[in-house]
Amino acid sequence: MTDQHQPQLQPENGAPELFTWEFASDPYPAYAWLREHAPVHRTRLPSGVEAWLVTRYADAKLALADPRLSKNPAHHDEPAHAKGRTGIPGERKAELMSHLLNIDPPDHTRLRRLVSKAFTPRRVAEFAPRVQELTDGLIDRFADSGSADLIHDFAFPLPIHAICDLLGVPREDQDDFRDWAGMMIRHQGGPRGGVARSVKKMRGYLADLIHRKREALPAEPAPGEDLISGLIRASDHGEHLTENEAAAMAFILLFAGFETTVNLIGNGAYALLTHPGQRERLQTSLAAGGRGLLETGVEELLRYDGPVELATWRFATEALTLGGRHVSAGDPVLVVLAAADRDPERFADPDALDLARRDNQHLGYGHGIHYCLGAPLARLEGQTALATLLTRLPDLELAADPAELRWRGGLIMRGLRTLPVRFTPPPK
Repeated sequence: MTDQHQPQLQPENGAPELFTWEFASDPYPAYAWLREHAPVHRTRLPSGVEAWLVTRYADAKLALADPRLSKNPAHHDEPAHAKGRTGIPGERKAELMSHLLNIDPPDHTRLRRLVSKAFTPRRVAEFAPRVQELTDGLIDRFADSGSADLIHDFAFPLPIHAICDLLGVPREDQDDFRDWAGMMIRHQGGPRGGVARSVKKMRGYLADLIHRKREALPAEPAPGEDLISGLIRASDHGEHLTENEAAAMAFILLFAGFETTVNLIGNGAYALLTHPGQRERLQTSLAAGGRGLLETGVEELLRYDGPVELATWRFATEALTLGGRHVSAGDPVLVVLAAADRDPERFADPDALDLARRDNQHLGYGHGIHYCLGAPLARLEGQTALATLLTRLPDLELAADPAELRWRGGLIMRGLRTLPVRFTPPPK
């Protein structure tokens, strides 16, 4: 995001101003204008990189699955990646490029197949009791106080401890991961050096942990074996992940799965607190023992104000036409999921929050071969977190004017910095 004291990017051809702090608070009017007037729009990002923004649902879905739009930054026509202006800060220096967000078939096909053998829906389902335990433990810490910051006290620690447990990071090391993850979030949209240092530390730790686990790996998996051990063990026709590949995959599962879930819980809670009728419907359903509205509700929260505002970087490998615009080979393309998921051509009354919405093929987890591998885990954590909050703290309410809340800077993710709430402490 551009700082309010720095020169702002100038709008072109009547387009609204993008990437200001005001835009971050509510980007949806600007996205509505772009969908109508410039659905594939070339703009200069705050980093200085020029890219195409794709805002209509139909165009977005095509772009997400188009093999001519590569995930590999080597196809960028400028040396921007080498300068650290695209991708995850520090990933190249930390030898973390060989993960699913940066590669294309056939390498992507091989890696995803191997990772899918370890990161299975069954493994996620078996992890549900631990997610519930973590959720209750965090609420226990602040329940008696009658107030909390739902980001700092709840939405942030829950997914970091959950993914660490799932990966097999020892409990005594998880505070380090929380510090590194916090550095990544705090510095998004600002100096990238702090993020790069945290990436390097996390990469070094994961490489060492994977090496130690590989050395001690038993011949047969034990019940409840951690995900890193599963990644080491995964094989397909004699192929295994290298230690570098396993470290990159563990990193991206943590990096991509952590912040998205922080924002899913934070944005979801905020949407429920500012839509009391919808929140009451969900609480009534939960009190009656129902899960259906919770499940459709979390999908609607992903569509309405999801955690990922723009899909990660894509680069045209050849000249192509997208939404009637000519995209040159090497051009970066960013699919705006937040805009596509409010497209009135696809969703009835798209600016309304409807937890019971059934026809909801949102793009919050992407589409095509890069569809989010961690979607089942994010759904589990989002459903568990929001259901437990509303059940244990039934009179939860926002403790700040919505206009006073600040959204974190950054290009890809969308999330609140803080979410102060108050409630009646439960009886002892």
